[in-house]
Amino acid sequence: MELLTSPRYKDYCGGLILVIVGLAAAFQAQSYQIGTLTRMGPGFFPAALGIILAAAGAVLLGTTMARNARNAVIEDQSVRRHPPEWRGWACICLAVIAFAVLGELTGLVPATFTCVFIAALGDRDNSLRDIVLLSIGVTIAGVAVFWWGLGILFPLFSRDFM
Repeated sequence: MELLTSPRYKDYCGGLILVIVGLAAAFQAQSYQIGTLTRMGPGFFPAALGIILAAAGAVLLGTTMARNARNAVIEDQSVRRHPPEWRGWACICLAVIAFAVLGELTGLVPATFTCVFIAALGDRDNSLRDIVLLSIGVTIAGVAVFWWGLGILFPLFSRDFM
């Protein structure tokens, strides 16, 4: 029960999730041919990534436990608890839905711009100018990486949109 009231509860959960997902990925990769460093098989990358993920989770868990052991003194009760940021949650969820809907209807460029724009509205400190500049920058980077660099077959603009 002490774990649930710990101020580092998120760190415990995050570390545990990283370890579980990493080990699951490494275990699942065993069903593919791993190969060697010079001749990597299809299971090499997922296995290596899973092991790295599990190791990062273990480091996070270890540092959190060590930090909590050092800070065993009861913390000051004057620490104010903040209510959940419902605006941020709503904007991020709406951004994902908007990308899923607009991606097929309008294409990569409008869907990415709209997704980033809506998600950035969740931060109360962003100005409209910052949101527009961020949306433009991420859209350009997304097109450069996914459409041009990786050759993902996702139309930039839908014919119906133009």
